[in-house]
Amino acid sequence: MTDIQREAARRKTFAIISHPDAGKTTLTEKLLLYGGAIQLAGSVKARRNQKKATSDWMELEKQRGISITSTVLQFEFSDHVLNLLDTPGHEDFSADTYRTLTAADSAVMLIDNAKGVEAQTRKLYAVCSRRGIPIFTFVNKMDHPGKGPLALLTEVEDVLQIRTTPVNWPIGQGSDFRGVFDRATQMVHLYQKTAHGASKATVDVMPLDDPRLEAALGNELFSTLLEDIELLDIAGDAFDLDRVSRGELTPVFFGSAISNFGVELFLRSFLSMAPPPAPRVSGEKVVEPGEEFSGFVFKIQANMDPQHRDRIAFMRVVSGRFEKDMEVVHTRTGKKLRLTRPQRLFAQERETVEEAYPGDIVGLTNPGAFRLGDTLSLDATNKFEEVPSFVPEVLAVLQNQDVSRLKQFEKGVQQLTEEGLVDVFMDRRSQRREPILGVVGRLQFEVVQFRMISEYGVKTSLEPLPYTLVKWVHGSLADLDGAFLGNGARLLEDAHNRPVMAATSEWNMDFVKKQNKNLTFFDTPEEYEQAMRERGKAAAI
Repeated sequence: MTDIQREAARRKTFAIISHPDAGKTTLTEKLLLYGGAIQLAGSVKARRNQKKATSDWMELEKQRGISITSTVLQFEFSDHVLNLLDTPGHEDFSADTYRTLTAADSAVMLIDNAKGVEAQTRKLYAVCSRRGIPIFTFVNKMDHPGKGPLALLTEVEDVLQIRTTPVNWPIGQGSDFRGVFDRATQMVHLYQKTAHGASKATVDVMPLDDPRLEAALGNELFSTLLEDIELLDIAGDAFDLDRVSRGELTPVFFGSAISNFGVELFLRSFLSMAPPPAPRVSGEKVVEPGEEFSGFVFKIQANMDPQHRDRIAFMRVVSGRFEKDMEVVHTRTGKKLRLTRPQRLFAQERETVEEAYPGDIVGLTNPGAFRLGDTLSLDATNKFEEVPSFVPEVLAVLQNQDVSRLKQFEKGVQQLTEEGLVDVFMDRRSQRREPILGVVGRLQFEVVQFRMISEYGVKTSLEPLPYTLVKWVHGSLADLDGAFLGNGARLLEDAHNRPVMAATSEWNMDFVKKQNKNLTFFDTPEEYEQAMRERGKAAAI
């Protein structure tokens, strides 16, 4: 085994997915606590006397108590290097979450004991399932009344169509929750509550046949535990790592992140099961982690450090050894770039990276050189098509309220567009060159306005538009300029000067299509670009 293969085998790169308020940020904090990355777990709530959550670094996140942007947290535990991709739970930021999932090799699905499988969990699971990402399930808040473990397992299987295999089993729930039974070791882990869950939980571990156990649990809990274990052994799915890797089976853990119940046990089991960095497809070939260096950009973030006002491109290392100051090919442009100031990211904190390996996330300073989805490689033929684009569902005109800060306004719009937070369009038929922003969810508009004032010093207003449907359009200049749109559509162009049709409804879009037979419509920019490439090849022949 080479050094690169050995280092890659130590890496576990994973995301945590959940519905809002299932406890994702809290679980993230507790994993960092057990990994030794922080000394005191932070509170999600913005109370003056409590530490803010480490992963929620943006000021608006601290004020609202929610995660609204993805962050990367790297730490070591038990001779493993963990790259934890913390993603927003709110559905309005699903595009950022989906892009981040492209960098993950596995995902931890967090489920609320009381609420079960919720709407956003279903959406994110579907994305993971399509990508073939193995899923590990953590049922949280077992120290609160809920549906109970058997009902939750049935719900996961019925709703998500994936089989479950409990790795551990809860002893009681709500105020009676006492700990978990580890099925692999046949050991019972009994927990004692800690103050506010701020420190590591105190655990008593004893075998199932220990005479002290019945006295510790009481007759009823002890009898229920024995019955549950017998039922699982008879009727439950056996653990099968191959089925887990294929996405057919999800290992299930139970605990309480806020109280630290089951967190360390989950972390140790997860590390033994989660896959190392996987090969990635580049065109018609597969790039293995042990090959020479390659990686792709899956996220761009402006102004993580308010003092420097810079932009960071998040790059997932796919293969080989990354080294500081190495020269690579930027395959989109064909140019060679020297990566001079690579950084290891831990939320908002950074340090210089001397080297990195497959699975690691490296921060690259981005003076406008990188776009979402860019491939960097020593092999100029590599091109990873990993990062999807998203069609906006809500449009609004962003207006500058301070004409003396026009440059700052334009810079802010440009950088937020590069991040993928918003799409920006211009009206092809209007003299007003005000940017039209397109987003997946309305809460993103609030983030845009907040960041425009806090990071660029520009006060803005929004003028909502009625358009909810967007398609990319191809046609001659004469056909585009002369297109008849009616009252329910508008012809725009995106940041790459591609014509875009916006309509208020499917009916209005169909009307435009019927009135303009010479125009061709595409659902996504990728479909548009593919059609243009094929037209170019045909013209060359």
